[in-house]
Amino acid sequence: MGKLQTASPAPSPVKPAVHTVTQSPAAEREHERILSSYGGAYDDPKLEALIGKTVDRLVAASDRPDQAYKVTILNSGAVNAFALPTGQLYVTRGLIALACDTSELSSVLSHEMAHVLAKHAAIREDQARQAAVVTRVVTDMGNDPDMTALALAKTKLTMASFSRQQEFEADSIGVGISARAHFDPYGASRFLTSMERNAELKAGKPSSDDPRAQDFLSSHPATPERVQSAQASARQYSSPDGGERDREDYLAAIDNIVYGEDPSEGFVRGHRFLHPKLGFTFTAPDTFTLDNTAQAVIGVRDGGSQAMRFDVVRVPAEQSLGDYLNSGWMENVDKSSTEDLTINGFPAASATAHTDQWQFKVYALHFGTDVYRFIFATRQKTTESDRNARETVNSFRRLTLDEIQAARPLRIKVITVQPGDTVESLSHRMAGVDRPVDRFRVLNGLDAHAQVKVRDRVKIVVD
Repeated sequence: MGKLQTASPAPSPVKPAVHTVTQSPAAEREHERILSSYGGAYDDPKLEALIGKTVDRLVAASDRPDQAYKVTILNSGAVNAFALPTGQLYVTRGLIALACDTSELSSVLSHEMAHVLAKHAAIREDQARQAAVVTRVVTDMGNDPDMTALALAKTKLTMASFSRQQEFEADSIGVGISARAHFDPYGASRFLTSMERNAELKAGKPSSDDPRAQDFLSSHPATPERVQSAQASARQYSSPDGGERDREDYLAAIDNIVYGEDPSEGFVRGHRFLHPKLGFTFTAPDTFTLDNTAQAVIGVRDGGSQAMRFDVVRVPAEQSLGDYLNSGWMENVDKSSTEDLTINGFPAASATAHTDQWQFKVYALHFGTDVYRFIFATRQKTTESDRNARETVNSFRRLTLDEIQAARPLRIKVITVQPGDTVESLSHRMAGVDRPVDRFRVLNGLDAHAQVKVRDRVKIVVD
C-alpha cells in the first residue's frame, strides 16, 4: 500500500542529456502511473552516475546516437525493466541488485533501447490506456457489484508484453549495441539465466497481481531458445572473454542498495501487515495470503471463497464514519446494520452489504488523521467468515517504537571472500531471505556446483 499518503518523489534524471526526452501528456501520465505502481523513484547518486555513464556509451554505439533516453530507477524489489516510446527507460533496484556486473546491466538497458529504436514500445500506448480504465475501477471500488468483487480479489495493472518475435529482435539489437560499446556481449545470456533462476526461486510463492511483484520474465519470457539466441548473437561479436564486464565498479556502486520490499511504505510478513511510517499493524487469518499492492492490501483465502481489501479513504471531517459507510460508494448497504464501534481505542463503524454473489462486511476506522477501510467479501456468510473479519479488524493496533525501529530494509552488502569461506558459510551470514544457499548462488551468478574463490567480491543480504 505504497504511496497512498505521500506524493511520489520526482525521479531524478540520470544525466543531463544533450537531447532531452520529450514527454507527451499520455507519456507523462504513464510515467506517473509507473512511479505510483512501483513505489516511486529510488534515489542513489552513485548508481545514477554508473547508469548514466553506461547509457552514454550505449547511445554512442547505437544506430541512433541522436535518440535521447532518461532512466528512472524504481524503488521496487521486483526484477523488471521497460521502456516508453519516448525513450523513458525504467529499471527496478531489484534488477540492479540481481545483476553481477555492468555488462549484465548494459544488456538490459540496450534491450530496452532496442524496443524504442525498433518502435516496439509505441504498441504499448493502447495498453496504457486500457490499464488506466482498470486503475479507475479499482480505485473507486466501482459501483458495479460484480466488478467490486473482482476488483477486491484481484487488482491487475500489468505492463504490456511484447511479442516473442519482438523480444528476440530486441535481444539481438541489444547484444549488438552492447558489443559495439565494448561491453562483454555474453552479459545478456548470463543475465537471462540469472533471471530465470531467480524466478524459479520465487515460484514457490503465490503469484501476485501487483505490478511491483511482476518480474521482467512475466513480460519478457526467458526461454532456453532465448538464452541460446543471445549466445549466438554474442558469438558474432567476440570471443567469450572479449569485452568489459566492469565487475569491480559495478559491485562498488550497488554496495548497500536496498534489497526486497522497502518497509517504510508498508510490508507483509507472513500474515501480518506492518506500516512503520504510518505506525500501525494488523494480522489476517492464517488461511489468507496477503499481498501489498500499490493501491491496497489484498487478502485472499485459500480456495478464493473469501477475500479482503484494506485501504485508506478520504472522509470529510464533518461526516461520521457511519454516514460514510452509507454514503453510496458501495451499493446495497443494509443501513439498519450500521453500528458505531470502538476498536482498540480507535473510533470505528461497521455495516454489511451484499450482491447476488458476495456478502460484504465493511469497517471504517479512524487512526491519526486518516480513515482506514476494511472490506471483507465472502461467498457464503459462515461463522468462520464472521470470525475472520472480526479478528482481523480487532488485531489493528499501533506499532510500538521498538517495532518501528526493527522494520529496517534489507540491504546488499559486498564483501571479500576470506580463506576458509564457502558458499554455505557465506550464505549463513544472509539475513531475512528464504533458501539462503540458493539465494546466494543466484545473487552471485554461481551455478549449482561453483565454489567461491579467496579475494572474490560477493554479494550477501544483510539487515
